[in-house]
Amino acid sequence: MQLRFSPSMRSITISSTNGILDFMKIKVAARHVSNRTLFYSLLILAFLLPFVFILTAVVTLEGVNKCSSLDCLGRRLGPRFLGRTDDSMRLVRDFYKILNQVKSEEIPDGLKLPTSFDELVSEMKTNQYDAKTFAIELKAMMEKLEKEARESKLAELTHKHFASTGIPKGIHCLSLRLTDEYSSNAHARKQLPPPELLPLLSDNSYFHFILASDNILAASVVVTSTVKSSLNPEKVVFHVITDKKTYAGMHSWFALNPVSPAIVEVRGVHQFDWLTRENVPVLEAVEKYHMIRTYYHGNHITGANLSESPRFFASKLQSRSPKYISILNHLRIYLPELFPNLDKVVFLDDDVVIQRDLSPLWDIDLGGKVNGAVETCRGQDGWVMSKHFRNYFNFSNPIIAKSLDPDECAWAYGMNVFDLRAWRKTNIRDIYHYWLKENLNSNLTLWKLGTLPPALIAFRGNIHAIDPSWHMLGLGYQNNTDIESVRKAAVIHYNGQSKPWLEIAFKHLQPFWTKGLFLAYDALMVVPPSEFSQPPPATLLLYCGSFFLGKRLAALIIEYKQASKQNEK
Repeated sequence: MQLRFSPSMRSITISSTNGILDFMKIKVAARHVSNRTLFYSLLILAFLLPFVFILTAVVTLEGVNKCSSLDCLGRRLGPRFLGRTDDSMRLVRDFYKILNQVKSEEIPDGLKLPTSFDELVSEMKTNQYDAKTFAIELKAMMEKLEKEARESKLAELTHKHFASTGIPKGIHCLSLRLTDEYSSNAHARKQLPPPELLPLLSDNSYFHFILASDNILAASVVVTSTVKSSLNPEKVVFHVITDKKTYAGMHSWFALNPVSPAIVEVRGVHQFDWLTRENVPVLEAVEKYHMIRTYYHGNHITGANLSESPRFFASKLQSRSPKYISILNHLRIYLPELFPNLDKVVFLDDDVVIQRDLSPLWDIDLGGKVNGAVETCRGQDGWVMSKHFRNYFNFSNPIIAKSLDPDECAWAYGMNVFDLRAWRKTNIRDIYHYWLKENLNSNLTLWKLGTLPPALIAFRGNIHAIDPSWHMLGLGYQNNTDIESVRKAAVIHYNGQSKPWLEIAFKHLQPFWTKGLFLAYDALMVVPPSEFSQPPPATLLLYCGSFFLGKRLAALIIEYKQASKQNEK
């Protein structure tokens, strides 16, 4: 069989092998290619060729088993067009399958695990592990590391809890020395305030501050920083409330170290006749402290369940804090009854420092609301200023779910303006008591322990939002607090475990409290030494302070005092 083309390429003849017999002759019609068609064909090729070149170059650079560029291109793009995957994708799919199998399998007992990734790779090379064996060892290593990390976190929370709830030696020492001073020194027992100033305690033309604390040093910083920051200190009246065990020491401190011209009243809870069990249902909750401990902890604090989250364990530890079962912490809900003659007050926690005059707070029109507070659901600090009701309440409980809105904005305790006249027209106290009982009846499952959750419910509809610059929070648990914002805030609040008088305080935030301590120390030297039966409290502060403030801080106090004298000269 032969195939012959004519010279003009217009016919094709098919003949026998010897060419004698022609089987078929095919004529090919002439085809003329126009210049326009040729132009467009060249244009399209010129457009596509650069892309083909770039794609080929990329594939070549990736280097697939030393294949040619076009070969690699075909191997990579071909399977995709045909709906197939290459070897690497098949390998990944197989590995996923093995992982899913291992996920449901138990780790063999006595399995010896490598201590590092390098050791794991070395064992794989030596023992020629298959994929399943590798996956099992990897799972065992990850579970081990996860368990160790959880144990470390729980241990950290436990140690931090003990550090935050224990009384530093210096504060304990100072309280004991001042209590001894109260028993042996008539000046330490003198009436606060003097009899001629008693009418001013109910004079509503003055700025009345209320502080409930059993920490003498912290209370002195709050009072002194408030007075020193005031533009009219002679109009400042402080009502300091403490418990029975701290009353003598607290009274001694302010009796021997008056913050003139301000007025300070110190009263113990036991001195309020109104605070009886009949009038104060909160006392019932306080008396159930042992039930709270049993419910959350059993008989030993270290009995932590490794399956529970660190956040839940932190809440359990928080319930151990005396702060959350102290009547002093619940006292603010009874302010209208404890101070029946006052119309408007500012309540301060003992872990705040005042940096600006607070008298303008009395000029804020609360619009008939009871509580002027900073809202904590909006702000630049997403960690501190992002609190809604969902952050405080257990919305898996049907009682909470049907009564509250998880997206409702929360607000802050610690610096609050209370209109006591408006408060007396409400049933806030009764609502507070009702929800405390509900929580007790629900085995304390409605919210985390503390006074803020029931207050969030009780004051609903009676909150007037004030400017956030009045009250900055989070200095006791937020390590990334903006320093410039701290300087500008009127009140800075060390809420959280890392109190500024503890070793676990954030070092870059501690100087703001230390400045308040300097002011307190400066006020100590007002009273002549002749009025003391023992070394004056300034010496006591340095002596006792060496235990918790450190020698360096004691030296700084002395340097600060000397610098102040030089500036006066």
